[in-house]
Amino acid sequence: MASSKPIQCGPCQEGKVKTKADIWCNNCDEGLCSTCSGHHKRSKLSRHHKTIDIKMHKPSIHAIKTVCDKHYQQLNLYCTGHLMPCCDECISTSHSKCTGIKSLAGVVEKTKIEKCKESLDTDIRSTLDILNKMVKNKSGNIKREEQQYKSIKETIATFREKINNHLDHLEEKLCHEIDTILNQEKSKMSNLTTEIEEKKGKLNEIKDQLNAVTTKSSKLHSFLEVHQIEQQVHQCQRFVEDLEDDDRAKELEIKLKHNEEIDEILCKLESLESLGEVIVDKIEIAEENRGTSVRRGAQVESGEQSNINDMTMTIETKIEINIKDKIIDMICLMDGRVIISQIPGKVNLLTPDGKLEKQLTISGVARGVTQINQDTIAITYYHEKAIKMFNMEKDTVTKVIKLDKIGWGLSFSNNSFAVGLNNNEIRIIDLEGNTLKSIPVQSKSILDVFVHCNDRVIYSDYTYKAVYCVDESGTRIWKYKQDLSFPAGLHGLCTDSYGNIFVADSVSNRIIAISKDGKDSKVLISEKDGSKNPWCICFKHNESSGFICDGRGTYLAKFNVSCR
Repeated sequence: MASSKPIQCGPCQEGKVKTKADIWCNNCDEGLCSTCSGHHKRSKLSRHHKTIDIKMHKPSIHAIKTVCDKHYQQLNLYCTGHLMPCCDECISTSHSKCTGIKSLAGVVEKTKIEKCKESLDTDIRSTLDILNKMVKNKSGNIKREEQQYKSIKETIATFREKINNHLDHLEEKLCHEIDTILNQEKSKMSNLTTEIEEKKGKLNEIKDQLNAVTTKSSKLHSFLEVHQIEQQVHQCQRFVEDLEDDDRAKELEIKLKHNEEIDEILCKLESLESLGEVIVDKIEIAEENRGTSVRRGAQVESGEQSNINDMTMTIETKIEINIKDKIIDMICLMDGRVIISQIPGKVNLLTPDGKLEKQLTISGVARGVTQINQDTIAITYYHEKAIKMFNMEKDTVTKVIKLDKIGWGLSFSNNSFAVGLNNNEIRIIDLEGNTLKSIPVQSKSILDVFVHCNDRVIYSDYTYKAVYCVDESGTRIWKYKQDLSFPAGLHGLCTDSYGNIFVADSVSNRIIAISKDGKDSKVLISEKDGSKNPWCICFKHNESSGFICDGRGTYLAKFNVSCR
């Protein structure tokens, strides 16, 4: 039994009578005494309910709320846009503009609790793995600092061989500075390690809670319990993400900045005030050591696949941007801002409402663009046969990966790049440039635009006016050619969260949706809806809305996709 406190009969409690429960009803989510259990079994409304012996019932570790904390109404609806249960008042006050509001009971019915538990368990183990790596890294960092400290002392000893008594005073001064900085940095890292250990303990507690979730309880109860656990997991994940901006999590090196005048003025030791300056270099930890995801979507969500025939697209607003140069690529960033690359190689950062925030200062002719994390993007430069990683906040190139072929389109997922090389290969490489996999493809056009996810590659061949889907061995899964005049082969292709493909057909001024299996399609908007020369299309992060841009960079259209 999960609790030593006897569970009372629910119906008896309603009558102000305390009676020990013998049976637990998962549907009613309450205990029943032997008398009430008999009535319960005979009632037409409850005779088919699932009941178990009270000894088999394991109460939740913590209370699962089925009532809205803010409005004190029953949670009976679900917002698929924000992935959260809502009451009627929530919908009218906070989700009035959201599309895809569904019945909570319907979502619960379609949700596979065991699959959600497995996914959350994977997230917990992944986050624990990241934290373990960071603890190991910090331990190694302290040892390296101590070695660097010894190296500096050896350097000082070398100085002492060349100078006289005045060097003793300078050595003492410098060693004291090193000791102080070392102790400060060790203290910071020890504090960080303590915080990490606390988070690990919290995650292990959450994991125990997750293992305690039982499918013997009502499905609504299990759903809300898993949802609540998920929020706690997300808090731990955000802790890991926040470490990216925490100076304590950066790689540290203690170095001695040598005073260049020493060799020149050895004969004037009395004038020396310092042998050097101790500095601490803070080096960004490689992304693969921090984890594979910056932001995760909710694990508990509707399993319903959107139907192409029920899909509609509406243009909400059309914004004049007047970039007035040929557009090469466009992506939506995680924070809602937009990146647009254009001939002759400019990279523009736009606000979520389409205003030019700034042009990124990256030399070269930019081509394909993708996002790595909250602050970092990556861009292919075909003249240089390279991929450049660029930190948007610091406005600096942080890494350059050289390629042996011209790189065109670029995608990022599962902590690795997919880059289109010429017209016959899509190569999967890690963040250090090591080849993980080579996918052979047959395209008459350069591989400028494609999507790589879930072990599949979807790419457009504008010479053959077709969209192809292949597996990671290059074997064709399907080909779509129906009614395409020119699938903006350069950039008019993206996918939604269900795996449906959206193609911008710029010549016919249409946006076409293709089902994940390539069997169905539907024209969502056309020239009569105001569509003109749609060249690039992209969805916002984990949303059913996004942007369309024309080929000359004159407008940015905000769209929303919904299903009846």
